[in-house]
Formats: sequence, structure tokens, C-alpha cells
Amino acid sequence: MSLRSVTILGSTGSIGVNTLDVISRHPDRFRVFALSACSRIEELALQCEKFRPRFAALPGVVHADALRERLEKAGCKTQVLAGDTALSEVAAHVDTDVVMASIVGAAGLPSSLAAARAGKTVLLANKEALVMAGRIFMNAVHDNGATLLPIDSEHNAIFQSLPRQFGDGLSNVGVRKIILTASGGPFRTRPISELHGVTPDQACAHPNWVMGRKISVDSATMMNKGLEVIEAHWLFNAPAEMIEVVLHPQSIVHSMVEYLDGSVIAQLGNPDMRTPIAYGLGFPDRIEAGVGALDLAKAGKLEFMSMDTGRFPCVRLAYDALALGGTAPAVLNAANEVAVDAFLNGVLSFMEIPRVIEDVLRNTTISPGETLSDILAADSIARAAARERIKRFALQQTTVN
Repeated sequence: MSLRSVTILGSTGSIGVNTLDVISRHPDRFRVFALSACSRIEELALQCEKFRPRFAALPGVVHADALRERLEKAGCKTQVLAGDTALSEVAAHVDTDVVMASIVGAAGLPSSLAAARAGKTVLLANKEALVMAGRIFMNAVHDNGATLLPIDSEHNAIFQSLPRQFGDGLSNVGVRKIILTASGGPFRTRPISELHGVTPDQACAHPNWVMGRKISVDSATMMNKGLEVIEAHWLFNAPAEMIEVVLHPQSIVHSMVEYLDGSVIAQLGNPDMRTPIAYGLGFPDRIEAGVGALDLAKAGKLEFMSMDTGRFPCVRLAYDALALGGTAPAVLNAANEVAVDAFLNGVLSFMEIPRVIEDVLRNTTISPGETLSDILAADSIARAAARERIKRFALQQTTVN
């Protein structure tokens, strides 16, 4: 068995750390080719010292010299690449076999797209790549012979529950509906009247998953699930009416596929991202992930509830953006990233996040978005509009006080 070279984009985040954990269990299968991080230089240095990749890539040049000096002192020969194209360079490198695309947000789009265009096996944990530029990304996969494997637990579950020939069309393989499950986050049962004053720490306290702060807030607002609806549309060529979201507080059933004969096939497991990561790394084989066996008796009851878009308006906004098409999903994503950042920095209240997103989505011109330049331009315009809207919110709050 030949070693597969793995590049991890976003290696210091939760997905990256879990990917390295799975890789460390299979030294006969994988070697780390390149790692990347944005600002967690100490963590990146420790990873390089342990796994000895050929490259460490930084999107900026600010920390590059410090990282080089640190690695040289440790006797680590990892070469440091820095700058706008560094991540795309390692993602498309001729010696890279597998790319784990796990950079959060729009920042992960260029390098994920570079991997697809280079025909790599792309393990996609960066949902924004498909949300922003779904058609462009999927065309790159198909045109360049890349292999695309979804790593989000929900989409990975759907992938496992579909027949391999689903690319011929869901209806042609007997699929009636894709069912995305959602835990409901930390505020599923809290009265809406109490959500105005929630803090970032409260929003980031997910009951089942350990995630970064941005994606934790997305889970609390359920924008995470809205983005997953758009992602599922592109991954599985599924029209919006074939994608349903249901609440499942236990996070044991990761998603389901309903077939025309009434069968529903689901993928179950403990809420541990190493399971879908190991599935992607080992595909089509099953490999050890370090995840404990699911004890259904201990889990007890499994509950399912309808989605309440009154409580979670971000899900409705995602369906609206999908219906609008073109650059609308990129606008939605950009406004959300700015709003979440403002909330985490104490500038915006939790309940104002969907208000900012809706305002930007309704008042931004939507174009067909046929090129990456179109997508990035829409992203930039939406971010500026979101910042302006947040300033108006802050001014109104100051006037009231």
C-alpha cells in the first residue's frame, strides 16, 4: 500500500486537529505533506515539529519569519511559504494526493478551488466554497477529474446513504427527499424573548459538538444549517424542495435519505468529527477513527421535530438565497460572516444577526455570478453593506440609550 500525501488547509482548527489525529493512527497509509494556519503560529509550529511536513503555508507574511526561526531552532526542515497564493500552491502541488479543505469562511474558497482544478481528492469541510461558488466549484471538480468527498457530518451521512450512482440524478435512483438533521444548538428551547441578551460564550456553548467560535454561533442561529441546505443542493444536485431540515437534539442520526418506496436510510454515530474525516481519508475503505462505539441503549430516545423558521430565520434566508441564485448565496454568506464577527466582538446583539443578513440580502443587486471575480466582487459589496448596516444599528442603540 503506497502512502498518500495529505495537505491540511486550516490544520490548527478543530477539523485540522482531528484530521491529524486520524492520520497519526495510520502511519502506513498517510503522510502529512503540507499544513496551513492563519494566526495560530505556536500550534502550527508544534504540528510541524511532530509531523514534519514538507511545507507550512501562511496566507499572510506577518508571522512567516517567526515561524521559520522557530522551526530552524527545532531542527525542523519544513519549508515556510507565505503570501496570497501560498495556500493554493500547496493545495495544487503535484505531490499532494489529498486536500483537507477546512478553512472556515470565504477565506477557504481560493485554495479549495485550486485543489479541485488540480484534480485532487478534496475532502470538503469548508462549506462556504460551495455556498459562494457552487456551480464554479462543481464544474472544476467535473472538468478536472477531481474526487469530492463531503466532510460535514450531515453531508457525509447523506453521501454514505446514497447509492454511488446518485450523480445520474436523485429521482433516477429512487430518492424522494434528503433530510438534514440539526441539533437546534444551545437555544433550541430558550424563550425567544430571552435571546436578545445572550453572550458570545453562551452562543458558543454547543450541547453536543466542540467547534470553533464562528461555526458555533452559526449553529446557534442555525445559519450553519441554512448553508448546509445550499451545500447539499450542489453536492447532490438536489432542488430545494427535495431538501428538508428536521431538529434532532441528540445529534446521533447525522442525516437521512428518503426513497420512493418509503424506506429511509440514515447514518448514525457518536457526535465526533473523526468519523466523517476517517471516512473521507480511507474512502472507499473503512479505517479506524479512534471513535467509541455507539451505545443505542445508553443514548435512549431519539427525538425529531419540525424546523421553526420563526425561531431560526436564518434557515429561511438560506432557502431564499438559494431560490434567488447567482451571487445571492455569496451575499448571504458574506453578510453572515460580518454579522457574526460583530456579535463575537460585542458590537451586535445575537438577535440582530439575522436582521443584518436579511437587510443586506434584500438590498444588494444579485448578478448571475458566472466567474470567480463576480463572486468575490459580490462578497466584497455585501461585506461593506453589512458593516454599514451594523453601524446604523449601533447608532440607533446609542440614540435610544
